[in-house]
Amino acid sequence: MSAATVRLTGPAQAAVEAHGDAVTFHDVYDAVGAAIYHDLADRDRHEVSELATQLRGVRGPVLELAAGSGRLTIPLLVLGLEVVALDLSASMLGLLDSRLEALPPRLSRRCRTVVGDMRSFDLGRTFDAIVLGTTSVSLLDADGRQELFAAVARHLAPGGRFLLSTVQRSAGANGPGEELTGASGRRYTLFEDWSGSRTECTVVIVPTPDTDGRVQVCTSVVTVVPRGTLEAELHQHGLDVLATHELAPAGAGRPAVLLEAGVRP
Repeated sequence: MSAATVRLTGPAQAAVEAHGDAVTFHDVYDAVGAAIYHDLADRDRHEVSELATQLRGVRGPVLELAAGSGRLTIPLLVLGLEVVALDLSASMLGLLDSRLEALPPRLSRRCRTVVGDMRSFDLGRTFDAIVLGTTSVSLLDADGRQELFAAVARHLAPGGRFLLSTVQRSAGANGPGEELTGASGRRYTLFEDWSGSRTECTVVIVPTPDTDGRVQVCTSVVTVVPRGTLEAELHQHGLDVLATHELAPAGAGRPAVLLEAGVRP
């Protein structure tokens, strides 16, 4: 991703411009971005306890969509679950595979990683639970969500549950940025650049400079989808929301919720 393709405003723009020509831009899901994302996610326990509570009674296999580097995958394995971890980014799954190799075999052998698109996967089997955490539904536009929910309905076993988290726009949008520290000790500033939109923002992660002085800025465009819209879209594909579970605020204080859906009888 080049500077010419990234359009920033406000505090995010000022923070990036302060580093001048030292800046290079990367997608959160490319090789550079995946390593930075993993450094931040390794300490992030958001959603973990709530998902564990909802999955405690599950005995069959679980499909985790947009699994990334395994922020939720490892806790699911610790619960004793069999997990298929799917992600579009081979870089992300490479990090997860490395983490699995370091785990005891009793955990690692219960996980299979699959490079695939959560909008169009076909795994030839069903699952007792499908998880889409980390508010990753915000990565998809309306057409993408339609494809996702159709694929989920095909892969959900009778009586199974689809758990997905979502957020609302924060009151502090286009604020000064959130200071974060990764597992490595490296510091980052995370911005949400809305550029006048009420539904779409560019997430911008500005790290401290590398040892060679480069500043590898990572970006990702996300769409904040109202909960009512998600419920209506799920219903179109035979999936009804059975319960909602409040989550701690995500990101820059954004209200978050975990939706629990099942196939309509």
